[in-house]
This record gives sequence, structure tokens and C-alpha cells, in this order.
Amino acid sequence: MLKNHPKGLVSAALANMGERFGFYTMMAILTLFLMSKFNISESEAGALYSVFYGAIYILALVGGIIADKSRNYKGTIMAGLIVMSIGYVLLAMPSLITTKYIALGALLVIAFGNGLFKGNLQALVGQMYDNDKYRDKRDAGFQIFYMFINIGAMFAPFLASWVRNTFVKMQGYIYSADLPGLCHQFLDGKMAQDVIDGRFTELAVMASSGASVSNLTDFATSYLDAFNTGFHYAFLTAVAAMAISFIIFLLTKKSFPDPKVQTKATQANISKEEIKQNAKEIKQRIYALLAVFGVVIFFWFSFHQNGLTLTFFAKDYTLLGGAFSSAEVFQSINPILVVLLTPLIIMIFGRLAKKGKEPSTPKKIAIGMGIAAFAFVIMAVGSMGLPLLSDVKAQGGLPDAMKVTPWLLFATYLTLTVAELFISPLGLSFVSKVAPAHMQGLMQGGWLTATAVGNFSLFLGAMMYENISISITWTVFVAVCLVSMIAMLSMVKWLEKVAK
Repeated sequence: MLKNHPKGLVSAALANMGERFGFYTMMAILTLFLMSKFNISESEAGALYSVFYGAIYILALVGGIIADKSRNYKGTIMAGLIVMSIGYVLLAMPSLITTKYIALGALLVIAFGNGLFKGNLQALVGQMYDNDKYRDKRDAGFQIFYMFINIGAMFAPFLASWVRNTFVKMQGYIYSADLPGLCHQFLDGKMAQDVIDGRFTELAVMASSGASVSNLTDFATSYLDAFNTGFHYAFLTAVAAMAISFIIFLLTKKSFPDPKVQTKATQANISKEEIKQNAKEIKQRIYALLAVFGVVIFFWFSFHQNGLTLTFFAKDYTLLGGAFSSAEVFQSINPILVVLLTPLIIMIFGRLAKKGKEPSTPKKIAIGMGIAAFAFVIMAVGSMGLPLLSDVKAQGGLPDAMKVTPWLLFATYLTLTVAELFISPLGLSFVSKVAPAHMQGLMQGGWLTATAVGNFSLFLGAMMYENISISITWTVFVAVCLVSMIAMLSMVKWLEKVAK
């Protein structure tokens, strides 16, 4: 699979594993942490999540500008790893993170470090394939890169939840996904007496390993403290991953292209390239990239619900147990499937290419949008008949008999992962191919900015989840993905012409 690819590809992917580990740590536990720590609603947690998630990607535009201006991609990437590590250390300090605004400040430090790192590493990977020897392997190269970096993401949710649950156990309690919300509800005096005497007391006894609970107020306060402190320590796992990534990048950075050196050594050649790419062609390339960016906004708005409304759904409506023991664990499904499915998709595209039938990159992206729509069709059908979230909360949680099978979410994540593999790595490949030579970092930042716009809109999903029918919520995402697919298909011929 790695045959005929540049030697720096695997090094770049391994260096990116730490970032993915931290990213999926955040994705797995962030919203649950915010709600439990600060006693906020799904909508408010969704708003904070959207700001953080959007900032992660929009700051990649800043990182791209810094690297393009300095031509020091490697130094910018290493600075990004250091800044992200600082942010994770801050987030892991219970005595520091006392308000949601301080928490958001720590998250924005992580986002800035990510902005310095993410797009610029992708730009370096694209520069490896500018060589005529590797040019026709660009799509496959980005798919391999995407597969390898998700290996780190496979383990993040498991390790993060294990750290949290282990700390809870050390305090004498057993993990329960329902208890943090119920503890806050009880302490705020918003719990009905029948729920206090029934479900809340039952869960309190269960979480105390069967021991009787004489004072529910003390239990609620103590359980929340243990649960939230465990979350803080879970963020430390990302710091270790960042250190590993930094060491890998430092030891292998000579295998990556160095645009700064190339600029000094081959200024004349670059000038000829720029002359060839006349102003009209450069404009067409930028317009084409902006059009694709506009379409993928809606994919990321839908896809990144996996860390928000789909995680809420796992907590509130899904029967947990066995392999799916906690809501966070579902976040590992996507990276595991990325690693498993990428070789299969590369093989399929390779066979189609030999027959001259491989779809162009723009067509693949359009197909991916259609697949994403189908994923939310699965959720919409599977959620029919479920009560409103407000009704679930009023009765202290949904009875197990009414909860849906975890395989509903598994099927959705499987379908969304296939859609992702048609869109994300191939989108990165398209950007690296079409972007003007002097704007590689900026255009990779533009792709991530489009992701940011989609992420800034994530809170709309949380608002719908909290206030309208669950099935209708998923139907909105079906419509969004279908409209995006149609828009992409309408531009395919133009995009194919520009990419030649």
C-alpha cells in the first residue's frame, strides 16, 4: 500500500497521531464534561463546543498565513504542538478551571496551537506529491495519511473514559452516565419527589456499590466532585500524546520538504511556475476552491454532530452495556472504521482507475455527501417514536425498555465514516492539487476554515435536539447533506476542468 509513495508520508502521519489523540479526547468527553462541571444545558454546552470546534479550524487560516509568509512550516508545526500541550495542561487543573469561561480560555489555547499545526502539516504532505514521481498518487497518499493519523484517535475515547472511571472508582463510586445530570437536578431542587425516592436513590445505591445512602445531598456533591475531577485528569492523556508526536516530528523532520530552502535555491524556477499560472488561472483555482469550501461546510456541520448530538443521544436514548459501556466509547468507532475501511476504499478506487472508471475527486466528494445523508436517514428512522428530551428529563431518564440498541449508532457511524473517506482526505488532496504554488498553507487553512464555519453552526444541532422531535432533528441533517450533494454535482464539470 505504501509502495511508490514518498518516504516522509508515514513520518508525517505518525507525527499527527498525537494531535488526533488529543482531538478525539476532546470530542469524546468535552460536552459531557462541560455539562457535568458547570451544570449547563445541552444548548449551552453546544454553544461552547461550537466556539471551540470552530476556532480549532479557523485558526488554521492564521497558521497557514504565518507559515506561508515565513516559509518555515516545520518550525510553525513544532510551535503548534507545544502550544497545544500547554492548553491541555491548563484544562487538566481542577483548581484552575472553575468557570466555563476559564475552560473556554484553555480550549482556545489548544485551538491556537492546532491552528499552527494542522493545516501546515497537511501542506507539507501535499508538497511531497508535487514531485512528478508521486503526482498521480496524491489521492491515495492523502487517504493513507488520513488512515494512519486515526490510529491515535482509536484509543483516545477508551483511555479518556478509563482514566475518568478509574478515578471515580478510587473515590468509592461506580460510573453512571445518568447520575451527573440527576445530581445537579437534585441539588438545584428541581427533582420530583417520586424521582428522588425512585430512580435517583436506586442509582445512588448502585453507584455506591450497593451501600445504603443516608444523605443524598452529600452523595450528589461528592459524586460530582469525583466525576468532574476524573474528567480533568483524562485530559492529561493528550499531553503525553503531544510529547510523543513532538519527538517523532523532531527526529524525522529532515524527510519532509523544506519550502524555505527551496525558495532560496530555486527562486527562478518558482518564478517561472508563477508566470505559467497566469492571473486568470490563479483566480479560477481560487474560485474553485472557495466553491468546494462552501459545499463541505454543510458536511462538517452534520458530521461533527458525532461529538455533540450523537453523544447526547448515546447518553439519553441508548441502552449502554458490553462493548458500548459508556457514551464516550462511541467516539472510537469512527477512527477504528477509518483504519479498517481505508485500504478497502483505496483498493476499489485503484481497480476502477485501472479500468479508466475512477470518479474524479469532485465526484467522490458529491457521492460522500449522499452517503452522509443516508447515515442520518438511519438515525431518523431509528428514532421514530422516542419522547422529547424534556419528557425524558422530567421522569429522571428513559427506562431501559424504551432505549434503542447501540447498533443503531454503530450503523450510523459506519455510514458516516464511509462518507468521511469520500470527502475529507480527498478534499485535502484536491486542495493541495489546485491551490496556487505560493498559497499552499493559506488554502489548506481555507479548507479548515470551511470546517470551522460548519463547526460554529454545531450548536444549532444541540438546540434542535433539546427542543424538537429527535427524529425531525436527524431529518434536518438529511436535507442539508442532500442539498450539498446536488450543489456539488452541479459544479463537477467545472471543477474537473480547473483541476487538470
